[in-house]
Order: sequence, then structure tokens, then C-alpha cells
Amino acid sequence: MKLPIRVSEESREPIYHQIETQVKALIVGGHLPSGTPLPSIRAMASELACSVITTRRAYQNLESNGYIKTVQGKGTFVREIEKLQKEEAKQKVVYDAFQKAIEQGKQVGSTKDDLLTIFNEVLNRNFNNK
Repeated sequence: MKLPIRVSEESREPIYHQIETQVKALIVGGHLPSGTPLPSIRAMASELACSVITTRRAYQNLESNGYIKTVQGKGTFVREIEKLQKEEAKQKVVYDAFQKAIEQGKQVGSTKDDLLTIFNEVLNRNFNNK
């Protein structure tokens, strides 16, 4: 199974964290339901052109936080997530994305008003097309 995950070498965010964040978003967003098998660590590393160690770290973090489980000899699967945990995780994913966007906006000299204008533009474009 190929996951819609992209990693960027240019990002200040470590690659393992990029993988972890995107898999978590797919799980809490309902794109990867409970019981869905995930690619093996080696397959994921090959797919993303990163090291097995990097992918293993992402999987270990996801497992220790209760998002996935590994069954010896069978593979790695999405765990059942409680509704409250799922909602909290959804909010955190969106919060972190906004936080990152604001930091990048500040780095290029955007004001609070600039960022609000851009946010409203993007929000309207995405919700008016659906």
C-alpha cells in the first residue's frame, strides 16, 4: 500500500517527524481506518528515499503514542483510536500546521493582517469549491 506522504529534505522538521505527522493526520482524518495494514519499514523507507532508521523512528513514535501496532510476523496496522483522542489529535495537527505557517510568514516579514488576509483567502478558496 502506497501512502500519500511527501518528505522534504529542505524542511527544518526532521524527516522522521514529517512521516509521523503525516501518518497521524491520515489516521485521525479517517483516511486510514483501524486495522489498515501499513507498508513495512523497509518499503516505506524505499518509497520515501530515506533511511530505514528514520522510518523505524517514525513507526516507533506512532506505536508508543497508540496510533499503530506491530504484530510479529504479520505487519504493522492502524490501531483503533478513541473518539476523544482522535478529536484532540485532529486539533493538534491543524494547530501545528497553523503554527508552522505563522512562523514562516513572520520569517518573510508578513504582518498579522497579511497572514489573516492570506488565511481567509485560502479558507474561502477551499470551502467555496466544495
